[in-house]
Amino acid sequence: MKKDEIDILFENMRECFDIHETPTGHQKRFLEKFHSQKSQQEKRTWWKPLSVAASVAAIALFATFLLKSEPAKADLASVSPEMEKTQSFFTSAINKELRTLKNYNSPEAKALVEDAMAQIATLEQEYQSLTIDLAESGNDKRVVYAMISNFQNRIELLEQVIQTLDEIKELKAYRNETTI
Repeated sequence: MKKDEIDILFENMRECFDIHETPTGHQKRFLEKFHSQKSQQEKRTWWKPLSVAASVAAIALFATFLLKSEPAKADLASVSPEMEKTQSFFTSAINKELRTLKNYNSPEAKALVEDAMAQIATLEQEYQSLTIDLAESGNDKRVVYAMISNFQNRIELLEQVIQTLDEIKELKAYRNETTI
């Protein structure tokens, strides 16, 4: 039989290989070292999850603080004493019109009143946005004018709805008088 090239290679390199028997107790010493290194490594591994958890907790705390802090708001009263009077005037006028509007409780008026209240809520949200803009802009006159315009729009809306409800009430009363 012809020898393979690999067999020939191994025969030539036989003296390079360590063919001696391992000393007694070698496997035991190896396993002891292995287990001691493993236990030391296990002691150090609990720091990693702990540091990750601490980092996550710190980030969550910081994010909670940022989310809870509301943007700065400023209303007309913070601009000047005249603007405080203006805001007070508009607020009392709007409240008066709202009380008048709530007195209309007929079924015909219900839809108009609900629609008006929804539009007032939208205008109030716009006003809240303007208060943030006012604080950020440093009392910019354009924002002040927009806030005053918002108040005027609310009053005009309420007056128009009340006028419409009064006209409906008069028409209803007139129809009832002519049918008798």
